[in-house]
Amino acid sequence: MTESTAARKPRRSAGSKAAGTTGTKAAGTAGTKAAGTAGTKAGTGGKRTTRTTSTTRTAAAKGSETELVQLLTPEGERVETAKDSAYAEYAAYVADITPDELRGLYRDMVLTRRFDAEATALQRQGELGLWASLLGQEAAQIGSGRATREDDYVFPTYREHGVAWCRGVDPTNLLGMFRGVNNGGWDPNGNNFHLYTIVIGSQALHATGYAMGVAKDGADSGVIAYFGDGASSQGDVSEAFNFAAVYNAPVVFFCQNNQWAISESNEKQTRVPLYQRAQGFGFPGVRVDGNDVLASLAVTRWALDRARRGEGPALIEAYTYRMGAHTTSDDPSRYRHDDERVAWEAKDPILRLRRYLESAHHADEGFFAELEAESETLGKRVREAVRAMPDPDRFAIFENVYADGHALVDEERAQFAAYQASFADAEGV
Repeated sequence: MTESTAARKPRRSAGSKAAGTTGTKAAGTAGTKAAGTAGTKAGTGGKRTTRTTSTTRTAAAKGSETELVQLLTPEGERVETAKDSAYAEYAAYVADITPDELRGLYRDMVLTRRFDAEATALQRQGELGLWASLLGQEAAQIGSGRATREDDYVFPTYREHGVAWCRGVDPTNLLGMFRGVNNGGWDPNGNNFHLYTIVIGSQALHATGYAMGVAKDGADSGVIAYFGDGASSQGDVSEAFNFAAVYNAPVVFFCQNNQWAISESNEKQTRVPLYQRAQGFGFPGVRVDGNDVLASLAVTRWALDRARRGEGPALIEAYTYRMGAHTTSDDPSRYRHDDERVAWEAKDPILRLRRYLESAHHADEGFFAELEAESETLGKRVREAVRAMPDPDRFAIFENVYADGHALVDEERAQFAAYQASFADAEGV
């Protein structure tokens, strides 16, 4: 049974509503931490500017600084967008969102975070070899994921657990690869959700090629490719931008700018805001508050809508923050300060929506308590599913490297076997 909350209807209009099923449990760990929209890098024209921890400019603000589409403030207040605002076009895509759908978005974020926390714990307990946490990026992923239509196609990286949730992929299917027992875990064509891509940036080219095929087939579906700020420095991404622009491919490039490409900060990667790179290739770029699920939903609906109409690609930079480590093999305390995380915790995407739900009287304590219980049930199901998986074959890495075998590989296999045997000897002492 899928965990997805919204019934995905084929050929929804881009202005259709996103997440949530009526009456679903929605709320949860409001005390959990994620990320926010502090500190956008201002500046245009290639000038390098410093980051600030002040609240970024909202939809009503305009000028020469970097603009950020924000429809829900960190305090949980809806941003009033005037009809003549440059961002009114985006706001129109969520103008009629219902309380049920808002609760559905909240439920999606809470359960995605709970699943992610369980996966991190399982890796620490030796059940997974590695895990890439999405902590702090729930709003960017759920908002954009709920903007997709059933016939759209998604190309993820290896951190899009929230998007997978929106596409109806069972969370337990994401874990086999990280345990080392399969090469993916799901049929990409079953949910129009491609397998996770470990090679940085290559999925942007895959998505562009697929989108070019969609256009040649005469279909009106859209394609969306996810990647991070670090991947934006890869040549594959630039090549994808160029091909998509030249061939007017119906693809949306969704960059989750979580501020750090492992240990490299934005300042060491780019001299201009990432969304402005689209201008050089001839298509629009938008920076959205990636911790605002409404803004992420609205802007992605807009971008997919124009792609389906044959207006070509668009780049969305979701300005967010990676609250945890790059992966469980990383130690972020070696390259970033705690005060940076604290500043972003104040803009937690889940807490932000909870505040709005409470202030607008769209959810009560029973609603939140019910979801808390549901999240614990999900955590238990994930834990049991992983522990029921077989142990990975530790020697599989040496197979099929060469068709006819190789002396060096044989030597390495023997060395690894001796290393493994040393643990058994120690346990027998």
